[in-house]
Amino acid sequence: MHTTTFHPPVPVPLQQDAVVIGLVGLAHASSHFGHLLLPLLFPVFMAEFGLNYSQLGLLMSVFFVVSGIGQACAGFVVDRLGARPLLFAALGIFAAACVAASLVTGYTGLLYVAALAGLGNATFHPVDFTILNQRVSAPRLGHAFSAHGLTGNLGWAAAPVFFAGLGSALGWRNAYVAAALLYLAVLLLLLWNREHLSTQVAQRDPQVHTEHDMAFMKLPVVWWCFGFFLLSTMTLAVVQSFSVSILKAMHGVGFEAATLTLTAYMLCGALGMFVGGFIAARAANSDRVVALAMTAGAVLLALCGTGWLGASATMAVLAATGFAVGIGGPSRDMMIKKATPKGATGRVYGLVYSGLDTGFAISPLVFGVFMDRGWYGATLLGAALVLLLSVVAALGVGLRTRK
Repeated sequence: MHTTTFHPPVPVPLQQDAVVIGLVGLAHASSHFGHLLLPLLFPVFMAEFGLNYSQLGLLMSVFFVVSGIGQACAGFVVDRLGARPLLFAALGIFAAACVAASLVTGYTGLLYVAALAGLGNATFHPVDFTILNQRVSAPRLGHAFSAHGLTGNLGWAAAPVFFAGLGSALGWRNAYVAAALLYLAVLLLLLWNREHLSTQVAQRDPQVHTEHDMAFMKLPVVWWCFGFFLLSTMTLAVVQSFSVSILKAMHGVGFEAATLTLTAYMLCGALGMFVGGFIAARAANSDRVVALAMTAGAVLLALCGTGWLGASATMAVLAATGFAVGIGGPSRDMMIKKATPKGATGRVYGLVYSGLDTGFAISPLVFGVFMDRGWYGATLLGAALVLLLSVVAALGVGLRTRK
């Protein structure tokens, strides 16, 4: 009689997972840093080139449209060629965009920079999540998604400090040269550690895999995920674009204090993602965690929009909104993972995260009308309503994933 001996799987060393998470986190921070390459210099461009707000807004629309289309396409390339080559190319493109920005002489040049930076930004999400899903052990995946979101927020937080400091010391053109050197330094570090970033490409046997590469787009759950990203990002775009102006108009808050509140929102979001990583690692139903977090965020944001709170309380509650939404971040990424067919990670994350770019592109156009009419409270209430709609989308994802 033969007995079968069970051998438990050998646990992956913490250091091995930590290196992968750290490298991917650095890359993600670099992409979020790139989101602010142009907006932080808008006052300079207005003074130097005589531009208006509509022209500046179009720059960001170009950035996110190119990024969104590129992101949906990049997923297919990641699944065919692997994630690592596209990651290296993206960092090189961002470095080139920074060099181009240091040389611009007018609005046309800025449009080219916006398009180039958008192309650089396009590959990061399908690349990052393909590497994390393949290279990080399952028990630590929730923490990996937490670190990924946290580093993105830190990238946003680092950009104003970088450009304010170097811009005043060296001038804005040299600040862009320094940013290009920063991207090249990150690229060299990732090249040096490239063995930690390799991914396997799913081998396709034509006799077995009869489905077309686009077949995943027939899955309703993928579009529910896309809808969730579009709606939740519209709310984030309102906070990023208009919260400083709203605080000033509704409560007479000074520019410095209002900007500090936005920074606090981002840092509280990072803290929320850290806490959310522990929740995501233990929660069975990721969609319900996301729904609760987004509902709490919507209630807090609506409270800010009512105008019932004073200046200090509004600033505190707005920062707390970042914490509530941040908690749902890692569970959101786990939710997408559960909805992803095997071998289609790059394609699904590429399409789903293009919803993020779409939300960033649409939101300023919709809520900009509210702001132009002086409907400051209604802008926050509208953003809260959109965040509540994203809860419906999250629960829709969970329902279809469990089926």
